[in-house]
Amino acid sequence: MSELIEGQDRYFIRRMKEADLAAVRVIETRSFSNPWSDNTFRGEIQNTAVSFPLVVLRRPGDEVVAYIVYWHIRGDVQVNNIAVRPDCRGLGLGEAMMRFAIAKVRAAGAEFMTLEVRPSNAPAVALYRKLGFEVLGRRKNYYSGPDEDAFVMGLVLS
Repeated sequence: MSELIEGQDRYFIRRMKEADLAAVRVIETRSFSNPWSDNTFRGEIQNTAVSFPLVVLRRPGDEVVAYIVYWHIRGDVQVNNIAVRPDCRGLGLGEAMMRFAIAKVRAAGAEFMTLEVRPSNAPAVALYRKLGFEVLGRRKNYYSGPDEDAFVMGLVLS
């Protein structure tokens, strides 16, 4: 377990476990119109070769307050899912998780990181731009409920 944010409010990050799924499901369903299933998260937990599902806790043993799932395949990284519990938004956890992932994969030799995001999700788009991501293109009708394109954003790591 690593410390994610230091200071008065400390948060920790570690690999997701199956025991985390109930809390992850609550965050997922409150965050997305088409939430991932438990089986999808289980697949990410079990795919230890390329998948990195991580959870954030206020203290070791506490309930999950945020998570990120990314794939690291050779020099490429794809952020697949990231969410923060609604009552914990605005605390910098999304940015801290992204910075943690970027540092980890950069240290492991990754060269490029991508993600998809709804153009209407202005806070997320602003965060990714702050971290150096650029819009590379659009995926037409990528999202449903409501239907929307996705920005494909990328960050050069090397």
